[in-house]
Amino acid sequence: MAQKNARAQTEAATTAEVFGELLRHYRESARLTQSALASRIPCDRSMVARVEAGTRVPTYAFARTCDEVLGTGGVLAKLWGKIDWYPQVQHPDWFGRRAEMDAQTVALREYQEQLVPGLLQTPEYARALFSREVSGAELDDRVKARLSRQQRFLTDGGPLYVVVLDESCLRNVLGSPAVMRDQCAHLLEVGRLSNIRIHVAPIGPDGIVRPKTSMSLITLPEGEHWVYSESLDGGHFSDDPTVISRHSRTYDVLRADALSAAESAALIGEAMKGYEHDAEDRPELGGLDEEQLQRKRRRKLPRSRPRIPRPRPRT
Repeated sequence: MAQKNARAQTEAATTAEVFGELLRHYRESARLTQSALASRIPCDRSMVARVEAGTRVPTYAFARTCDEVLGTGGVLAKLWGKIDWYPQVQHPDWFGRRAEMDAQTVALREYQEQLVPGLLQTPEYARALFSREVSGAELDDRVKARLSRQQRFLTDGGPLYVVVLDESCLRNVLGSPAVMRDQCAHLLEVGRLSNIRIHVAPIGPDGIVRPKTSMSLITLPEGEHWVYSESLDGGHFSDDPTVISRHSRTYDVLRADALSAAESAALIGEAMKGYEHDAEDRPELGGLDEEQLQRKRRRKLPRSRPRIPRPRPRT
């Protein structure tokens, strides 16, 4: 078993190195330095260096942007979709069933509050989230398991994925403003994929009825339907037609009342600009900071919004 795991890890490293070598080839052919490519993506130069060295797993958005900048004709994005970046990952026992469903899902409708859903998290956001509970090798394993679920969704032609984010997902600072800035940029990028639509349910309007908890409406092959939600004790599934019908109606009304995909992208973009400004002078946070960032550039919506008090640290 140990030899099998070692062989799988070697194969994964090899494919990551192949991707890195191909990226380096196209970058050098375009006569760009790592810093020049990084500035056009944009990202840190170290990100480009680590991807080229095969020590960092790139996102699909990274691969597609590199294709655009380097004029590869989509080669890197196609290769990204074929590589099994995480061949050896283990999910928590209570989440294993949901992970198996994600591998088969043909359509997913989801509502999320407080936190960006796992399928849309950046590596840094996921690391900041899990670091509140674990560290070291366990932290690395948790992040890898989280990212391993994303690949089939984050490619053109992947399963239909329609998500409604409560605005709190954008306002709750996880990790640091820089982490949140990159997370918002990632949402904007994946929201352009043909199979993904991201809607935001804004804070304030009284007419928007939100579910009492985050939930997922899962469609499997041959029309099998499930409702999935989470609590402090674990994940909960139901295939009861009455339950599915009730939650589907709640979700569809919520999506209709939420901002359109274009309006949502504008709101996410404004949040990202705010984090770009705040990243310069705010310290990194150890976990979920309940502070709601000031909306300096917020677009004015027809209805007034209540002010959200800034929590003060306890003495």
